[in-house]
Amino acid sequence: MSDSDHPCEFDALLVLSFGGPEGMDDVMPFLDNVFRGLRVGAETREKIAARYALYDGVSPIAAETRALVSAIKDNLTAAGVHLPVYLGNRNWKPMLADTVQRMRDDGIRRALVFVTSTFSSYSGCRKYREDLYEASRLLDNAPDFAKLRMGYNHPGFINAVADRCNDVFKQLTDSERAATPLLFTAHSLPNSMASGCDYLAQLQESCRLVAETLGHSKWELVFQSNNASYGGEKWLEPDIFDAIRQRHAEGCQQLVVMPIGFLCDHMEVVLDLDVDAAQLAAELGVQLLRAKTVGVHPAFVGMIGELVAERLNSDLQRRVLGQRGLMPDRCRPGCCPSGRGGPLKPALCGSDPLEPA
Repeated sequence: MSDSDHPCEFDALLVLSFGGPEGMDDVMPFLDNVFRGLRVGAETREKIAARYALYDGVSPIAAETRALVSAIKDNLTAAGVHLPVYLGNRNWKPMLADTVQRMRDDGIRRALVFVTSTFSSYSGCRKYREDLYEASRLLDNAPDFAKLRMGYNHPGFINAVADRCNDVFKQLTDSERAATPLLFTAHSLPNSMASGCDYLAQLQESCRLVAETLGHSKWELVFQSNNASYGGEKWLEPDIFDAIRQRHAEGCQQLVVMPIGFLCDHMEVVLDLDVDAAQLAAELGVQLLRAKTVGVHPAFVGMIGELVAERLNSDLQRRVLGQRGLMPDRCRPGCCPSGRGGPLKPALCGSDPLEPA
């Protein structure tokens, strides 16, 4: 399970994602996977399941992730990079453990890993690395894995987000555009988790870079999806609903919302923004315009292709914007702890001396 890196020696790409149900029979088993090991009671699970029932238990993330995998395959093929691309999910089919076994059976020895999360946090980085360890540890001759760097400040990601925002701003007149705040949203985190990683700083940098690309100075980073909070701990703020109320009080008639923290639509994006936030805005008389997630935007898919190419050819220039510089290929020791205390769990693709070699 070692993850030493040698350019030009990879024979597959694994897309590692969150997963989502595709019918009501999937919802409770899916939620059991999501909340395994967490203090989330039956009442909370039932409430969340009821929200999934509004869409017959079908989360958009499943189909959108498959579309992304297909777009990545096409991009790599067009670039002359002939790597098989596998999909493995944390919480629903195809489950990561099954995918890793299939990769082993297919003869894969060393695989690059693209995690469908652009910002560093326990949920978006280290937990996936723990998942890789668990999926590999009992499997004889499991492939070695090497994670691609985070692309939050890559021009491909920034341009894709800006383009999605522009698609919405085009619906407004020039004067309306100048007066309309742009609210970037991301998944809220418990403060204890956020304090141990660069999640907030990376989000602020990405938002700033997108706003500069757009030439739009009226922007704010806000948070959503803290409806799964437990234990009474404070989570990152401001909340999207408070931000809508505040902008309404300031006299805003339109708001553009861009879920920058999500690469494709989750059920949380749909319910939090397209249902709950839209309802609040309508009650206040505010027009809420929601930008699409980056999904299969060509610039974003091209970025993934670049991240693969730079690992296959160490002579390629690595592109980055802003002031924070390049993310490393291997996560630094102790990065992105859960915030719940206790020793770190074993994980792959990092530099921690306690991690498997």
